[in-house]
Amino acid sequence: MDFNFIFLFLDSVFLQGSGPLDFLTGGSTTMGSADPWIKGVILTALGVTGFGILLNIFNALVRKKMVDQTKLQRIMKETRSWQKERMSAMRSKDQEKINTLNKKSSYMNKMSMEMMQMNMKPMMITFLPLILIFYFVLPVLFSHLVAQSPISLNVIPGGFFDLTCTAAKAANPEDVCANQENALFLWAWYFLASIAFSGIIMKLTKTSMSPS
Repeated sequence: MDFNFIFLFLDSVFLQGSGPLDFLTGGSTTMGSADPWIKGVILTALGVTGFGILLNIFNALVRKKMVDQTKLQRIMKETRSWQKERMSAMRSKDQEKINTLNKKSSYMNKMSMEMMQMNMKPMMITFLPLILIFYFVLPVLFSHLVAQSPISLNVIPGGFFDLTCTAAKAANPEDVCANQENALFLWAWYFLASIAFSGIIMKLTKTSMSPS
């Protein structure tokens, strides 16, 4: 599992409304600038994508430096093989094999915990730069809305995790989304760009979270 992805998901809930930096800004924090340094949808989209790629490279290099990839791959293969055998035995109702595999449960739990700790180590280094860039770099460089989607990408109900402007926001002339239904927020474009390139970068740097 990519912990950079998890961080982006968890942090996103603060980016469009009240956030942890309210004590600094005196109000709600938003991802965008009224007068960004880089203007225009194409330049902004390319720029945000570039930031996504660079930070994924940074994250991958930190992982490569701090995590023993050979050991991590061995643990992942071992735990996944055990889980696969256990599920197969449960489906076939082979109680003898289930009992045999269950004897290794404590060992496998220990291996899973060790794997989690190994994956958490790089996050201690990458967390702070991501926070600083999210709140102090991207909003100044780029506009609030960076691209136009042909359809709504708000697949999670309740408005908790909107990637694009809703019809209600677009109908409000005072909202940043005025007359721009389905426009992508800056942080959402970064989020999507990061997901799109993270797998490729991890493969190239041999820091993939999947057993090779």
